[in-house]
Amino acid sequence: MKPVIGITTSSERKTEGTRTGVIRLDWNYAEAVEMAGGAPILLPPNAEPEDVLPLVDGLLIPGGDDIDPHLWGERRHEKTSLIDPVRFDSDSGFVRAAPDSLPILGICYGCQLLNVLAGGSLHQHVPDVVGHGEHGTGTLQRYAILEGTILRSILGEEAEGRSYHHQAIRDIGEGYRLAAACDDGVVEAIESVRHGFRIGIQWHPERTLQSSSSNRLFHAFLHAAARYQAAKG
Repeated sequence: MKPVIGITTSSERKTEGTRTGVIRLDWNYAEAVEMAGGAPILLPPNAEPEDVLPLVDGLLIPGGDDIDPHLWGERRHEKTSLIDPVRFDSDSGFVRAAPDSLPILGICYGCQLLNVLAGGSLHQHVPDVVGHGEHGTGTLQRYAILEGTILRSILGEEAEGRSYHHQAIRDIGEGYRLAAACDDGVVEAIESVRHGFRIGIQWHPERTLQSSSSNRLFHAFLHAAARYQAAKG
């Protein structure tokens, strides 16, 4: 049986009409999981972690809007577009309830979520820090992978990808370490030092599935999920 990967989703709820809302996920997240050998399933925000986590072998937290800066004690920047609090609460619940050995991959907002839940903070608007907006435009970038990290064993010394973000990690949360950075100093990946596979990637590997970096990352995630599945028996 293929490893089952739960992917958290966004939602839009309505108060009128016979259709009360939609669950949303960009197709390429599910495609990336399928291409790497997994079976993707969607986790809506009203799913209870204790009910669905026993069913999955890995958890993927996709991109999304901005995290509320009050969580690390700052006022909201004028460029901030807040994530739906229902999704944030749901994603947070999944991460907090996840077994330590469950592989988790956070992408963009998902990376930032892992960091904030661990007590870390974010730069609210990266152009204010680095002086340019390249990280939000999808420009193909290269990222240095730090020696001694799990990510280095997966991707080697360097990875390439496309970023679409204006928030980025400032202070790394407890239990995580820097795994990759852009040459302008922006944090592009973190990983847990207490879990086998709990990695946050700031760029969007699901948008460059033709890239060897993206393929290696998703295959490593699915390999970790297969090990988790086998250990469950």
